[in-house]
Amino acid sequence: MLDVLVIGAGPAGLFAADQLAAAGLRVQIIDRMPSPARKFLMAGRGGLNITHSEPPDAFVGRYREAAPFLAPMIEIFPPEALIDWCHGLGQETFVGSSGRVFPVAMKASPLLRALLRRLEGRGVTLQSRISLAGLTGANTAIVQNENGETSEITARAILLALGGASWPKLGSTAAWVPLLEKHGVQVNPFQPANCGFEIAWSPFLKDKFSGSPLKRIGLILAGHRVLGEAILSEKGLEGGAVYALSAEIRDTISRLGSAEFEIDLRPAMPAEQLADKLARPRGKQTWSTFLKKTLKLKPSEIALLHENGPLPADPSSLADRIKRVTLTSAAPYPIDRAISSAGGIALDEVDEAMMLRKMPGVFAAGEILDWEAPTGGYLLQACFATAHCAAAGIETYLKTATLDQKP
Repeated sequence: MLDVLVIGAGPAGLFAADQLAAAGLRVQIIDRMPSPARKFLMAGRGGLNITHSEPPDAFVGRYREAAPFLAPMIEIFPPEALIDWCHGLGQETFVGSSGRVFPVAMKASPLLRALLRRLEGRGVTLQSRISLAGLTGANTAIVQNENGETSEITARAILLALGGASWPKLGSTAAWVPLLEKHGVQVNPFQPANCGFEIAWSPFLKDKFSGSPLKRIGLILAGHRVLGEAILSEKGLEGGAVYALSAEIRDTISRLGSAEFEIDLRPAMPAEQLADKLARPRGKQTWSTFLKKTLKLKPSEIALLHENGPLPADPSSLADRIKRVTLTSAAPYPIDRAISSAGGIALDEVDEAMMLRKMPGVFAAGEILDWEAPTGGYLLQACFATAHCAAAGIETYLKTATLDQKP
């Protein structure tokens, strides 16, 4: 019999398998996709942000309501431990100017290849194109191959690392939800996280400026303010600054039906300074030429100003418009376009070892659990920390079970 069956070959599942195999346990991984860690590889295309160097208190605060749940796990397996693990796989890291931590290779594939080689060397088997079709109460998983044929895999413990519901084409379809609900496990509805938001742009802005970046802006919602970048898309607004506020924007929409937020196009310049510059004689210049020369506003930014109506002639009012371009959204982008998801197994459904209280011997780790975090390394750090905790919990569980079986 297997010691551990890991279901899901994303970062959490692969990392837990690595820890369990290092402890001498017999581990098998199954995954429904043709190859492992599809979403992990996608995330690494633009430079794999593995974790963040932020101080511990601020770091944990990024997890919002889930911070009390995740804090003990991140304290046991902090960013420094994750960095050491990468180094142990031969992947050196560096801290970027923003505090984010990256592999020197700046992509996920070298790290993944090194991990898969080590797993193979430790005797871990990986079966692709195998989907979870059910769970019994006897630590048995009912699985289905690509031809629709079902079989059973029995293990002394099972780890569910099936991900959330974002980017389903990369593997996380949330098809497991009814399988757990059948056993009375509460699964909170999935919602898009780290996502863009739909905005009804004017035809002019949509036609002329879709895809245009907004650099070094401020984004404000009900006292929350972030600095970063965004992108004007045909559907609305997306990008790093939007993702950082996506939970607040999404929750406001859920509560009120829509969310009104603001863009500060010149966050480094006080309104009074802007007004002084705008008070200079415009002469025969058009507004666009004047704003371009006076404040270096780009055509896309000027078009964005016009979304709130005709530009005011008064310098103070125009300065206020530049500091507070008001936008309204009634919906986030669909979850299949979101970087991550909120929702999943309710956190009180697992004990301190990450075992499901209603399904002894079945553990969970990663985005299958109901927590969310902004981009910047926080997502992967929590996936690895929960997997580390689950692996330790499985080791303890199996040792206890072995002792209980002895006369």
